[in-house]
Amino acid sequence: MPGIPGLVRRLVSVAPGSRFEGTAGSGGELWFVIAGRGRLDAGGLRGAAAGRDAGVWVPPGLGYRLDADAGVPGLLLDAVALPGGRRPVAASAAPQLAELRDCEVERTGDRRFRVLFGPGRDCPAATQFVGEIPPGRAPEHSHPYDELVLILGGEGVAHASGAQHPLAAGTCIHLPPGVLHCLENTGRDTLRVLGVFHPADSPAAKLAAPDAPGSVQRGVRSRLDARMRLWQAR
Repeated sequence: MPGIPGLVRRLVSVAPGSRFEGTAGSGGELWFVIAGRGRLDAGGLRGAAAGRDAGVWVPPGLGYRLDADAGVPGLLLDAVALPGGRRPVAASAAPQLAELRDCEVERTGDRRFRVLFGPGRDCPAATQFVGEIPPGRAPEHSHPYDELVLILGGEGVAHASGAQHPLAAGTCIHLPPGVLHCLENTGRDTLRVLGVFHPADSPAAKLAAPDAPGSVQRGVRSRLDARMRLWQAR
């Protein structure tokens, strides 16, 4: 899949009985199992079951091996490599596996989300979450972080910079810091999204509107050329 400076997303397909292996980069990696089932060896994890809706944190420089189970449909994995920082995660950091069903449901307006990894959740560098958007459209807003979004299910429209872009399962979105946007659910079913953003924060964190009285966009560099970008996973 296409990459961007900073966060780099890959959609990895592992055939039944096959193996995905390698070494995490200098910033570590956040994975999410979209479909299928497998067994993970990484650090202290040996033969750990990784099935649908499981998240995985692979610390920087750690080798991994993921074996897709035989006799079932292949494993489909979203893997996002994080940018290396000036303060690398300690070498003793251990890999972690989180089940979406075990994560607390949080709300912002009428939208629900569950955070798998983030500050206080085994990954201080970035946040990984799954969000649920009901039919309808929220007001435009922006975030203080760099974000990648993958549509897991449902249909809708992404609004940004006066343009509209259709959304369906497999659509990937890059939202640079400070870009005004909103995701509208135009269907009858829930629009389900997977998000990863850096640096770590809450999915509910929003910047004040630029024209709001006394608003200050702290820590966000002006980027006149910043645009939302979309592509379709293959």
